[in-house]
Amino acid sequence: MLDLEFVERTDVGRVRDHNEDYLGYAAPATPAQVRTHGWMFVLADGVGGQEKGEVASRTAVESMVAGFHNAKDGESHSAVLQRLVQQANTRVFESAVTGGRTSAGMATTIVACALRYDRVCVAHVGDSRCYLIRSGKAAQITRDHTIASEQVRLGFVTAQEAAEGETSHILSRSLGTELVANVDASDHQIFAGDVLLLCSDGLHGPVEDSEMAAICGQGQDLHQAAEKLVALANDRGGGDNISVQLVRIRGVERMGMYRGRPYKLY
Repeated sequence: MLDLEFVERTDVGRVRDHNEDYLGYAAPATPAQVRTHGWMFVLADGVGGQEKGEVASRTAVESMVAGFHNAKDGESHSAVLQRLVQQANTRVFESAVTGGRTSAGMATTIVACALRYDRVCVAHVGDSRCYLIRSGKAAQITRDHTIASEQVRLGFVTAQEAAEGETSHILSRSLGTELVANVDASDHQIFAGDVLLLCSDGLHGPVEDSEMAAICGQGQDLHQAAEKLVALANDRGGGDNISVQLVRIRGVERMGMYRGRPYKLY
């Protein structure tokens, strides 16, 4: 059976006067739900400042958590996450439309991962990231939805030019700005010892991937790791809100699929 431990931290940073990040998770209510539902972790980074970015991020996360608890037993995590992100998008969009002038333009990024058996499904919109840390290396398993990242993928600029350019933090996609969200989702196998790291750009901006891997490596205490990551981002300016969720996989249940039904592998 899937066994994991997790910790989450959020910090306002050293420049902003309030925190527009929001985090949440959905845990199995019973031992049976470890298999039928699994776990979900979700992190959002509100966009808009005075236009209530903090309302957008909280609305999105709370919608995702409630929806995951109500998902059907055994439903595909890919289908669940993509549906829930769309529902969260609708809630944020409607809140912006009905909230008056101060809510106009509010939006949020979102990254969520759902785990069951020996698989993790990741869905995201925006530039909040999910990393898979394994064997001392951190692999980014999400793709930043920023103008700069799109320019790099199209070959218009180099990665270094994009990082130093004025469009490095301008989102090409976000939750709540359009009636329908353009969601990316991917599925990955996980093994005992893996660590999943979800974070806002307040962390992955100033902290290198290699530093994340070293701090969250095998045997490291997750609480201490989260504190070290936040402290490092603050030491390098703390220019944005800093949020992180760490999920360490302690054991998995290897499963195969036959005619849409899971069966245990030995």
